[in-house]
Order: sequence, then structure tokens, then C-alpha cells
Amino acid sequence: MANNLLKTSSLSMRTKFLCQTGLPLYSTSHGFHEEEIKKKLQQFPGGSIDLQKDDNGIGILTLNNPSKMNAFSGVMMLQLLEKVIELENWTEGKGLIVRGAKYTFSSGSDLNAVKALGTPEDGMALCMFMQNTLTRFMRLPLISVALVQGRALGGGAEFTTACDFRLMTPESEIRFVHKEMGIIPSWGGTTRLVNIIGSRQALKVLSGALKLDSKKALNIGMVDEVLQSSDETKSLEEAQEWLEQFIKGPPEVIRALKKSVSSGKELCFEEALQNERDLVGTVWGGPANLAAIAKKGKFNK
Repeated sequence: MANNLLKTSSLSMRTKFLCQTGLPLYSTSHGFHEEEIKKKLQQFPGGSIDLQKDDNGIGILTLNNPSKMNAFSGVMMLQLLEKVIELENWTEGKGLIVRGAKYTFSSGSDLNAVKALGTPEDGMALCMFMQNTLTRFMRLPLISVALVQGRALGGGAEFTTACDFRLMTPESEIRFVHKEMGIIPSWGGTTRLVNIIGSRQALKVLSGALKLDSKKALNIGMVDEVLQSSDETKSLEEAQEWLEQFIKGPPEVIRALKKSVSSGKELCFEEALQNERDLVGTVWGGPANLAAIAKKGKFNK
């Protein structure tokens, strides 16, 4: 029954685009040639993107380039896409924590790559590559949280906006330093920031007029909670405990819930309703639904 409902649904192309994982935002029709920018990014090694997937359904994605404050090298940008693809296919996954190694989140792009990719054409290609990657990240059927320790600067600050939630340690800060570099955010950070805190507050933050330490970030709704500890291990434990409240339940239900929220955020009202209907078809009458009904039935006797 559910399969027939899915087959007969009349979703628009934009809705199908959102529902299907693995589809890029830009393609050759937009003048984007992914393989070309990948070859250029491979020329800038350093650091790594590490992924740990635990049996409890929580993944931990670590930006690991501590000698450069976890700045994204070209290779790290490529690895981030690889990890996103891996997470798209992690059917047991329910939640994800993004953090940086050694007491800092990320200082953005490695300047060596930025200097070498100095033409407007290179900048546009890198912009489309990272927007592709972070849009796919944002649409993951996992409830994600950025754990900000130390500094999240530039592209690092942009990455935090691709997560569903943000947590900060007491002494941490988030700074969009793009204006100081003579540019604007290019990884989708402006668009997502406006959705999170509104256009007026976004202007204050992007212009540098409002510095986001943990207290100010919490006050304007940029982050959801300030953790008790600044210790790397303890703050990660706190973040895991915080995230666990959202992921209680079977993976298929949590993942459908996240997809439904994503469609409600990105699609027009009628398209989002259609998508919600089709997602219901994937869980209604499923194992979790039947088990819950049976359990409730016992209590009602």
C-alpha cells in the first residue's frame, strides 16, 4: 500500500530534488564542472575529515587540521564530500556531532588554497563545490549539532549554520570574518544565517558589528545552549547527552522526521504537505508503528 502511494505521488521536480539524497545543487547546466575543481583541490593536502559512527546511531565528524586551527585544506574539502556521501548511506544513523580537533572548531579555508585559487572563476567554482557539499550535509536525514570549542571563523562559522543545532563552550566564539578578507560568505552561510537569526541580526554579525561570544550567540538564537565545560572530552560528552534527547526511537522514524522538517523549511507549503504525506507512507504500518500500537493496546486493557 505504501509503495503504491509513493509510486502514484505527483511530486514536483523541486520536491523530488529535495527528497532524493545525493543530488547536487549545481551541475554542468550551471557552468559547474566538478571534476575540474576536484583536481585543483587535490593539489592542497593537509589535515583530514574523520568520521566515527557509533552503535547508538550518533556519528562524530571531526575537522582535523590542528596545526592550522582546523582550516580546510583542498583535500579536506574533498574528504568532507566523501563523508557526506557515506552519511547519506548510513541507514542506522540518527544523529551527528560536528567538532574540531584540539580545542578549536575551524578557522575556515586554508590560505594556501585561497591564494592559489585567486581568479573570480576559481572562486565561483569553489563556491559551487562547497555549496553543493554543505547543502547535501544540511539535508542529511540525521539530526545534526555543531559543537563549537574555541573559534569558528569564516568558513568554519558557515559550516555551523549547516547544522540543525549549535552548542558552544563558555569561552568559544563564532565570527564571520569574510568582510575583513574583502569577500562575503560563499559556502551558503549568509542564506542559512538569515534563516537562523533573521536579516537584521545577520547584518550585524556579518558586518562585524556584533561579536558572537557564547552569551551573545545564545541571546540572539544563534546557538541553542552554552555547555558547562570547555574541556574537549567533557564537552563532547555533554553534546552527546544533549543530542540523545532528540534521537530516541527507531532510525527510520527519526530519519523520516528530519526529512519532513527539511521539506517544510525548503519547499512551498503544498509541496511540503505532499512530501510529508509520502514520508508517512514509509513508516505507517511499519515495525515501529505496529509495536507502538501493540504496546498502547496493552495499557488500555
